[in-house]
Amino acid sequence: MDTQNPAKPKTVYIASDHGGFELKNYLMEKLVAKGFKVEDLGFKTYDPKDDYPDLMVGLSLAWKRRREFSSTEADNIPQPQILDQAYQKQIPKSTIPTIVICRNGVGVSILANRIKGVRCALSFSPEHARSARRDDDANFLALPADYITKEVALETALAFLETPFSNEERHMRRIAKIDE
Repeated sequence: MDTQNPAKPKTVYIASDHGGFELKNYLMEKLVAKGFKVEDLGFKTYDPKDDYPDLMVGLSLAWKRRREFSSTEADNIPQPQILDQAYQKQIPKSTIPTIVICRNGVGVSILANRIKGVRCALSFSPEHARSARRDDDANFLALPADYITKEVALETALAFLETPFSNEERHMRRIAKIDE
């Protein structure tokens, strides 16, 4: 929940390719039950042929358009052109926390970190997710669907969503160097 306004649910974006589709749906259900407003940014249907690069391009654009981006749309866009447009745009610092999921979490985290202003942490545990938020102000969480149980994924997502950035000078200094 939003700590500044307990009556207003905290918004969370979530997205996955086919490899994380089942975990995404599980997390959406559980997060809504815990009072979060969850926006599914895709893919909304299971397609074993979808590719996480298309998802991440779509996610980047969906952030700007606030709508789902389908795998069919991604297939019809010249990838080098859309990648360049999507990844060169600055994501606002007051970004909505976002969870991205694929089989091992690496592909989506690599692509998310290409988006200017995104600090995506691939986490396997609640402790690691807390550290990523507290020390590195991570605004994206990548989860590895094949290497984490649903229960641990939920605990990890909650740790990510509920842990504030420490605002310690040393962490702010390091993030500023990354953002240069």
